[in-house]
Amino acid sequence: MIRLAIRVQRAQAELVLADLLELAPSGVEETELDGETIEYAVYGAPGELPELPDLRAVTGGALIEISTSELPDDWSERWKSFHRPVLIAAPVRSRDAATVDSQSPLPSLYVRPPWEVPNEQAGVLEIVIDPAQAFGTGAHATTRLCLELLLEVAARDDRRGAVLDVGTGSGVLAIAAAQLGFAPVLGLDNESESVTAARENAKVNGVEIETQRFDVKVQALPWSEEPELVLANLLRPLLAELARTMPAAPRDLLASGLLIAEVDETVAAFAQLGLRERERRHSGEWAAVWLSAASD
Repeated sequence: MIRLAIRVQRAQAELVLADLLELAPSGVEETELDGETIEYAVYGAPGELPELPDLRAVTGGALIEISTSELPDDWSERWKSFHRPVLIAAPVRSRDAATVDSQSPLPSLYVRPPWEVPNEQAGVLEIVIDPAQAFGTGAHATTRLCLELLLEVAARDDRRGAVLDVGTGSGVLAIAAAQLGFAPVLGLDNESESVTAARENAKVNGVEIETQRFDVKVQALPWSEEPELVLANLLRPLLAELARTMPAAPRDLLASGLLIAEVDETVAAFAQLGLRERERRHSGEWAAVWLSAASD
């Protein structure tokens, strides 16, 4: 096993990470070395790792150093310590409620890798995701923010219509939607590995979702059954393409994968479809926004 580490200037680190995730969709380890330097690392066999010219291209002037190191034989077990369970708490009040309801009927979501013990607390839905297969374990801010907003959408009312998950990755968002009662659920991704991973993860979690390989840049959305909810954990250029090619506005759309400075531009792009901002959230430099065509 090889560890490929890229050290970049902190001021440009989030922009580099956004591009790096396109080269390493299974996820990136992030370490803060000092006030000026961030280290990103990816793991795999030599042929599985991003090419050095590609890394230099995405890091540009932010690059400080690229290094590789061979990991010990027990890395297959030590690697697991980097992937911890994530608890997404249920909303404590509905969007229109004036007072807090501590007895929310919605469950919390607990996303864990398969080697972690189950969460046995009442009112918790578990999602088991293999982090070695595709991006989206719940640990990254973009996924967490989208899961938080998904719970908020579900808290609005009891309607659970069709869901389209564009850029499904590991399938974690599609699986969460299915567990919350949305149906049918269709997950789309450009990577064949992600399509396979999402399908397998759905089986592990005992939910039914359909998965298809799809490239938002060249293909028309499969809009045979107009979705009530679209999930789009994508980078800004792909969200812009989605806004341009969508045949109609869904009732709700959750857009994530954005840097904070990119949210207003994305909101404006989807406003042309009649979608309006309902809520935005951020964690660190990342943000997600809930857009809605509904009047309630």
